[in-house]
Amino acid sequence: MTVFIAIAVLLTLLALAWLVRPLLWSATRTGVSAQRLNASIYRDQLEALERDLARGVISAADCEATRDEMQLRLLDDTEAPATPASAPATSFLSARRTAVLLALLLPLGAAGMYWWLGTPEAIDPVATQKGHQDQVAQMVDALAARLKANPDNPKGWAMLARSYKVMGRFAEAEQAFSKAGDLVNTEPDLLVDYADLMAVRANNNIEGKPLEMVNKALALNPQHPMGLMMSGVAAYRRSDFKLAVTQWEKLLLVLDPESPDAQQVEADIADARSKAGMPAAAKATPASSPVAAGSEAGKLPPVDPAAAGAMTPEKINQMIDGLAARLKTSPDDLAGWVRLARAYKVQGRLPEAEQAFEKAGKLVDTDPDLLTQYADLLAMRTNSLEGRPQALVNKALALNPKHPMALMLAGSGAYRRADYKQAIGYWETVLKVLPPGSPDAAQVQAEIADARTKAGISLQTKP
Repeated sequence: MTVFIAIAVLLTLLALAWLVRPLLWSATRTGVSAQRLNASIYRDQLEALERDLARGVISAADCEATRDEMQLRLLDDTEAPATPASAPATSFLSARRTAVLLALLLPLGAAGMYWWLGTPEAIDPVATQKGHQDQVAQMVDALAARLKANPDNPKGWAMLARSYKVMGRFAEAEQAFSKAGDLVNTEPDLLVDYADLMAVRANNNIEGKPLEMVNKALALNPQHPMGLMMSGVAAYRRSDFKLAVTQWEKLLLVLDPESPDAQQVEADIADARSKAGMPAAAKATPASSPVAAGSEAGKLPPVDPAAAGAMTPEKINQMIDGLAARLKTSPDDLAGWVRLARAYKVQGRLPEAEQAFEKAGKLVDTDPDLLTQYADLLAMRTNSLEGRPQALVNKALALNPKHPMALMLAGSGAYRRADYKQAIGYWETVLKVLPPGSPDAAQVQAEIADARTKAGISLQTKP
C-alpha cells in the first residue's frame, strides 16, 4: 500500500511539474532586453561599414551619411516602450497564480477522483484476502442453503463436508459427512477423509470409529495410499510394529520409488522394524534401500516389544522433538526437515510445520509432491488457496503438468474464485491421469458436473 501511494504521489508531482513549468518559466523570462539585441546588430553593421571605408569600397562622405542614418535608426529601435509591461496585472489569473492553483487542484482532484471511482481497498492485502475468504464462505453457505432445500444429494453433502474441512469448520464438516449417507460407505476416498476428520477432532487419535472407517476403505481398495498410511500409523501408536511394517510396505508399492514420500515411508519402516526386533535385511520392497535401512537400524537398535509400551502422545512428541534437536545440529539435512514438517502437520502444529518446510529449501522447490503438500499446509492455515498456496501449486504444475494433487488444488482454487471453466479444465486433466472407473475418477467427474452447472455449460458438451 505504501509503495502504491509513493508511486501515485511521484506521478502526480511529475505531471504537475510538466504543467506548471511553462507558467513559471515565462514569468521569469518577462522583460528580457530587446534593446541590447538591437544594439548588438547595429554594432556589427557599423564595424562592417568601417571595414568598407578602409578598403575604399565607399567614400568618406557616404560612410558618414550612412553612419548618421544607422545611429538614428538605433535610437528609434532602442527607445524604451511608451507603456511598461504592466498589462497582465489587469488580469487576476497571472501566470504565478495559475501555477499555484494547479499545484493545489491537481493533487486534490486526482485523490478525489480515485476515491470516488477507484477501489482503495484493493491495495490493502489484508482486506483483499478477507474479501476472498468472504467470497469462499458465501459460496459454501450458498451450497449449504441449496442442500437444505434439496437434502437428497449425497454428492453435494460430500462436497460441502470437504469444503468445511478445508475451512477448519470441523463440526459442520462432520455433520455434512453424516448426511452424505451410504455414499461415504461406498467410496474409499470419502471414508478416509471422514476418518481423518474424526481423528483431527479427537486430538489426532485414529483409534475407534476413525480406524473402523479406514479398515472399511481398505476393504474396498486394499491399495488406497492414505488408508494404508493411517492404518500403519494407528498400528505403530498401539505398538503393533509388525502390522505397521506390513501396511507401510504395501504403501511403498503404490508410491514413486524416488519420491520424498517413499523415502519417508522407508525411514518409518526402518524405525518400526527396529522397535519390532525385525532385521532390516528382511525388508523386501521395490522402493526399499538396504543401505539407508541399515543406517537407520544402526541408529535405532532393536527394542523388546514387551518393553516398548504404548505409543502415547508424550512419546510421539519426544520422538519429534528429538528429530528437531538433531536438525538444529545438522541444518543441512533437507530430507530431515521435510520429515519434521510432515510430522508437525500430522500433529496439527501448523506454524512449526511451515517453518520446517521453509528450511527444507531447495528440496521443496524442485519436488512437485512437496510443493503440493506445502501448499495444502498453507491453505489449512489461511483457509484459502489464494496467494502463496496458489503460487506453490503453479510451481508444482510447472514441474509436472499432470500432477494429480496439484491439479485438484488448482481446480479447487479456480472453483472458489468462481472461475468454473478453468476449474473444469484442471479437473478434466486430472481425469486423464486417473484410472477410468476408479472412485477418484468418479468423484472428479461429479465435481466437474457441478462446475459445469454453475458455469451454465451443457452437460452434453463434455468430451
